[in-house]
Amino acid sequence: MTPDMRRHRAFALLASAALLASCGKDPIPDITAPPLASAVKFFNFGVNVPNVNFYANDTKMSAVLTATCSPPTDPACTTTGKEATTGTAYGGVSAGGFYTGIAPGQYSLKAKLSATNTATDTVAKLPATIETGKYYSFYTSGFYDATAKSVDGFLIEDPMPTTIDPAMAYVRFVNAISNSSGMTLYAKNTTTTTEIAIGGSIAYKGAGAFTAVPAGTYDLGTRTAGSSTNAISRTAVALVGGHVYTIGARGDMTVVSTTATNRPFLDNTANR
Repeated sequence: MTPDMRRHRAFALLASAALLASCGKDPIPDITAPPLASAVKFFNFGVNVPNVNFYANDTKMSAVLTATCSPPTDPACTTTGKEATTGTAYGGVSAGGFYTGIAPGQYSLKAKLSATNTATDTVAKLPATIETGKYYSFYTSGFYDATAKSVDGFLIEDPMPTTIDPAMAYVRFVNAISNSSGMTLYAKNTTTTTEIAIGGSIAYKGAGAFTAVPAGTYDLGTRTAGSSTNAISRTAVALVGGHVYTIGARGDMTVVSTTATNRPFLDNTANR
């Protein structure tokens, strides 16, 4: 593991400690102990799903308490003792986009409605085996069923590159759109106009391998097999050398609006 990855893991642990410390009765981890061996990043990409908080078994991985003043960091501020209804909104990533440390083991990863937070309001749940030293991403995905209070979800491993070239950015594609065909991500350098395919065609719930591209600014697009037209586009995305990124597709492929919240969209989240 590189020094940079160790620093990232330590920061993820501190972020996790801060999040769990805000959760009232949930246990507060001892941040003086050795860093947790693994980590998970949580994405709320289920179309129309309300705001959620994420859990590993019954341990809350991301949440806040409502406050009686603003900003809540004011020394005179107190909390109401109730969970805030804000949670992680659709299209959002918990913990400010950072990983949350977790001990290796068997888990039930869950997304619960943050507004009510009762056992019946678990909208997504799946079993997960968290292995030592590995990073993962958990996604709510597909379309939210408001009657059944359910949404799809999946977990993928984030196999970080073992060698990092500071002149290169490392990019992969994840497809979280349930009504999409398999898509390939393309990145076109806005300066050189050179276009690179980021792996191959990725089906729903799939993830490609991290691909090295020269650092720069890129126009991104996904295409289905045999098509030269972008199904989803995003322009002027900065990919910084020495960094690792996941480009995640979310939304509804039938939406043609360029401003609708549930339109097909390419999210850019740094893994490190």
